[in-house]
Amino acid sequence: MSMFSLAGKSAIITGAASGIGRASAILFAQAGASVLVCDRAAAVEETAEAIRAAGGTASAMVMDAGSGADVSAAVAEAVARFGRLDIAYANAGITGGLPEFFETTEETWADVLRVNLIGPFLLIKHAAPEIMKAGGGSIVCTASVAGLRHGAGPVAYSASKAGVINLVQHACQSLIGTNVRVNAICPGLTETGMTKPLYDQVRAAGREDRIGQLNPLQRGGEPEEIAAMALFLASPASSYVNGQAIPVDGGLSTSHPVSPATQKASKMALDSLKDD
Repeated sequence: MSMFSLAGKSAIITGAASGIGRASAILFAQAGASVLVCDRAAAVEETAEAIRAAGGTASAMVMDAGSGADVSAAVAEAVARFGRLDIAYANAGITGGLPEFFETTEETWADVLRVNLIGPFLLIKHAAPEIMKAGGGSIVCTASVAGLRHGAGPVAYSASKAGVINLVQHACQSLIGTNVRVNAICPGLTETGMTKPLYDQVRAAGREDRIGQLNPLQRGGEPEEIAAMALFLASPASSYVNGQAIPVDGGLSTSHPVSPATQKASKMALDSLKDD
């Protein structure tokens, strides 16, 4: 059996109506998992339908990832429908818009923290006991490179994602000896429903070549590329990975942002080496 197989496992994924969540749900199902896909958007049913159409097992639930009652109900639904819970992926998140630091309101802070940070805590809290009953498994949270340092997102969003990174560290220590692993993924700029306005704006200006220009791969990510890391962390292939925050960002987090002029100079130096 492949180390990446999820055959016989069940999973719950929040924020699964589009983007990284949808891509991850489809990939988990392809790997053999039964999946409960959750989102506050009714389009989450389309994710479940796509999985079922491909021969997989999936059910959809409209819920609020930042509500304790909703999260508890979703975990109970997954166990009732599939008989067990092995994997929980806390992926739901919001940006809160793109306000400047001093324009960020208390309401924005409250909304962003509720979904982005309290939401993953709630899924860990309610899912971990069920995963323990199954003999262990994996919990994955979507953080962000914005949680590693300044420069990749607005203040409330960035602080919430920094909190997610610390949360998984606390969670893995709190679950010592249970065989339940907790890890975070830190995506770089990725084309999702959340980033669509930015992508649309850049494309409308005819500057699509600027997307992702500050990372060494000089492009944005695709949801499937983040989903591949989620599958790794959910699967037996990562059985000794615990409490980590892993960037999937084209190399952006290896450095402070580099100006296009500096990148051009580096490329010219590389070209000269190739010519020698």
